[in-house]
Amino acid sequence: MVSPAQAVSPAQSVAPYTSVSSIDPYVVEALRRLTGRCVCFETTRGGIEGTIIDVKPDHVLLQLSHNRQACVRIAEIVWTMPL
Repeated sequence: MVSPAQAVSPAQSVAPYTSVSSIDPYVVEALRRLTGRCVCFETTRGGIEGTIIDVKPDHVLLQLSHNRQACVRIAEIVWTMPL
C-alpha cells in the first residue's frame, strides 16, 4: 500500500510538454527574398494568399485583404508560390 507521502499526482507522472521546431535557414532566406510580394502558401490547414510583410525564423506575417493580417508558422507551410 502507498502512503499519502509517497503518492504521485497525475501532474507529476506526466513528462513536461516541449515543442520542438527546427529552423531551416534556407527556407527563411527564400521567404525573406519574397518580402513585399504576393504569395500563396499551402499549409497543413489549407491554402492562404497574401503579401509577405515580415519573416522571422519561425513564422511569416502576411497582409491579407481588408486590412487583416495572418501569422503563419513556417513549420506548417507545405509549399510556397509567388503570385
